[in-house]
Amino acid sequence: MTIRLRGHHLLCLLGFRGMGYSDDFCANMLIIYEKLRTEPDTEIEIIEGPDDICQAYPPDKPGHCEGTVYELDEKILRQLGLAPGGKGSWRSICDRVASRVAPTDVALLCTTCPWERYGVCREGVGLIAAGKPLPKVSAGGKS
Repeated sequence: MTIRLRGHHLLCLLGFRGMGYSDDFCANMLIIYEKLRTEPDTEIEIIEGPDDICQAYPPDKPGHCEGTVYELDEKILRQLGLAPGGKGSWRSICDRVASRVAPTDVALLCTTCPWERYGVCREGVGLIAAGKPLPKVSAGGKS
C-alpha cells in the first residue's frame, strides 16, 4: 500500500498528537500515523496538492489548501531535497528529516501553520533526530 503525501504533511505526521480539524479528520490522520509508526517501510509517494490526509478535511470548514499551504509544501520539500513524484519508504523520509531538519527549523518552515504554536511538530522532529520512536496516540489527544 502506497500512502500519498504532500510536502508539509511529512512534518505534520511527526507532530500528530490526536488534534485536528474534526473527528473524521483525526480518525483518518490516526490511521495513517499508526500505519507509518508501526510499519516504517510503508511506501510514500510525494504529490503536489491534496493527499490521503486531505481527503478527510471537513467539507463544512473554509478551504485552506490554497496559497500558503502550497508554499509550506515547497519549503519543506526543498529542505528535505524531495520533489513531487518522488517515492520512498517512511523510514527513508524520517532519515531525511533527521539529517536535514532541526527542531528549531519548524518555526521557520511552518510560519503560516496554525498548529505550529503547539510545538508538537518540533517535538516530533526532535524525537526523529534523537533516534527515538514516535509516541502512540489516539484521536482527541495523547494516550
